Amino acid sequence: MNPDLPFGERLKRLRNREGMSRPVLAGLVGRSAEWLKRLEKGDYLMPRPSMLFALADRLGVELVELIGDPRIAGTHYGKIAHDRLPDIARALASYPISTEPGPVDVAGLVAKVGQLWDLWHGSARHRTAVAGLLPSLLHDVRTAVPRVDDRDRRTMLATEAQTYHLVQLFLSFQPAPELVHLCGDRAMTAAQGTDDPLAMSAAAWYMNHVFRDAGQQHEARVQLALDTAGLLNPERSDDERAFWGLLRLACALSFAKVGRDGDAWRYWDDADRAAKALPGGYEHPWLRFGRSMVDAYAVTMLVDLMRPHEAIRQADRLDLDGMTSQTRRSFHTIETARAYHQAREHVAAVHLLARAQQISPETVRFNLFTRAAIKDLSEHGGHTVRADAQGLGRHLDLV
Repeated sequence: MNPDLPFGERLKRLRNREGMSRPVLAGLVGRSAEWLKRLEKGDYLMPRPSMLFALADRLGVELVELIGDPRIAGTHYGKIAHDRLPDIARALASYPISTEPGPVDVAGLVAKVGQLWDLWHGSARHRTAVAGLLPSLLHDVRTAVPRVDDRDRRTMLATEAQTYHLVQLFLSFQPAPELVHLCGDRAMTAAQGTDDPLAMSAAAWYMNHVFRDAGQQHEARVQLALDTAGLLNPERSDDERAFWGLLRLACALSFAKVGRDGDAWRYWDDADRAAKALPGGYEHPWLRFGRSMVDAYAVTMLVDLMRPHEAIRQADRLDLDGMTSQTRRSFHTIETARAYHQAREHVAAVHLLARAQQISPETVRFNLFTRAAIKDLSEHGGHTVRADAQGLGRHLDLV
């Protein structure tokens, strides 16, 4: 769009592009259709940063596309880059050709990928923990795939897909959307080459994240998840049941994001039944699908559906301390803080963000809601909240 286009007109065009009515978008950000109409007509000034963030999130766009001024967007919500991002970018841009003789150590490469998944879930500074190892792993896996025989090809392609999933997670919430999309596409291509429904299901779960980050309409995300889930038989094995539940959860999250309450909970119920049917204590070793994951994502859905008080009640029933993944535990603590922030209980929100920071500083530092909330409360919160938010922001190098 023309960078000189007024804010209200930009908002209207983006809403129409996403196929949302005024009542739907207004409801998703907790306002009236009349308020949104007057905002689009220019009767109201541009809203405060927290509302801009909510509108951009619902429309699936970067803040700069909504505002039209990169200086304002960068000041409030600019994504930050990890120090090792250039190394990862160079590794993805290369096309290594192996001249190494001898057989490929397939078991060794599978074990290395498993170790990186353990680092990702088990380290408080998970991005830094995997960043130094990912370039060499990318090289080794990519050069190994053409060298293996047919017996090991499916295993190596599945290992390659998992490697790209890890790289995609490292890149998330960083200023490299084209690399995130590249990883998702390469992972899906590798997974399809395995002809393994489980590998393809994992790739579909991560492609859903790619679509959300790129602002793709939710129909594409849902259709991909449903098509892939159709390849699975939940009665055949625990893993197939878990992956089927994971893809139903992906549908639930997509519908909640666009305010389709009934569809969201219908698919969440499917995921809930799948998780309950798994053996006690089951948790997928790297996707971490299980009972606690499904319950925790219910908080995210309730917040997305603008029902913060219900989200808080759901959060009170969670045992996040029982989650084995520090990354996930920190993320779902942030989601609970998001519920309290939406309910305007700012003291609790800041307290929970501080707790999430203790669990995993890098999860908090790269989370877009955290960055937005800390900046907003540092400037507009009450005296006590403002001081705590500023202290947390300094600790995370955000202010």
